[in-house]
Amino acid sequence: MAVVVVTDSSASLPADLVADLGIVVVPLHVLVDGRAIREGVDDEPIDYTSSTVTTSAAAPGELGAAYERALARSGGDGVVAVHISRRLSSTWEAARQAVRDVDAADRVRLVDSLSAGLGTGLPVLAAARRARAGADLRAVYDAATSAATRGRAFIVVNRTEQLRRGGRLSSAAAFFGTELVTKPILHIVDGRLELREKARTRSKSYAKLVAAAVDAAGDDGAAVAVQHLGAPEAAATITTQLTDLIPGIDELITAEFGPTLAVHLGPGAVGVLVVPGGCS
Repeated sequence: MAVVVVTDSSASLPADLVADLGIVVVPLHVLVDGRAIREGVDDEPIDYTSSTVTTSAAAPGELGAAYERALARSGGDGVVAVHISRRLSSTWEAARQAVRDVDAADRVRLVDSLSAGLGTGLPVLAAARRARAGADLRAVYDAATSAATRGRAFIVVNRTEQLRRGGRLSSAAAFFGTELVTKPILHIVDGRLELREKARTRSKSYAKLVAAAVDAAGDDGAAVAVQHLGAPEAAATITTQLTDLIPGIDELITAEFGPTLAVHLGPGAVGVLVVPGGCS
């Protein structure tokens, strides 16, 4: 058997990678008119601009059931669960509650990805690859925490209203009164989403996004991911630029933001996630 890696659906991992590496994905929820839509499971239209649409974490029971299944599949080798930043979601606290009720809880290790989207997904890949190679529980855990610690996330959004409304933007006060004439570039610092800088136009914000990612990637290889919501042309252009500017990219993933992040980021959002040194 082998260690099994678990994550939540906000990690936005492509289905082929999930299947190939045997990753267990627990769906988070989007709440629409009082109905809970399971991300990645229920295919229903969502209005990402609506002020009545919100999100919720998986319940401890859902997470616990996933951990139990993963433990059984591991044959006792253990489970490493990598989740969205505890400062951006209550998923982490639900996971802690779930572990307390799991049989053989000492064989389940939780990792705070300190990020979101593929900023969570890349550490998941690092862990799952070590698990497939036969690494023990400690080594798989270390692979996830190392990638999470090294990871950097940068995001451009059209407006911060949805982030402020959901309480996800910690430096919102610095932006009041200027948003109509600027485009915000955000980054995740110690698991918190903060305002990094501003640009006058969308094209300049994309240029700053690329520059930040290139600087973070360094010169010794990196895993890179580009995510977007309804902005495929911008994402494609940014992907091409990053490919040209970052030496030794050993992994490149492009994907749309999943519904639970899309609700908070809004249409037109584009993000770049970088792990210097890669996730192999």
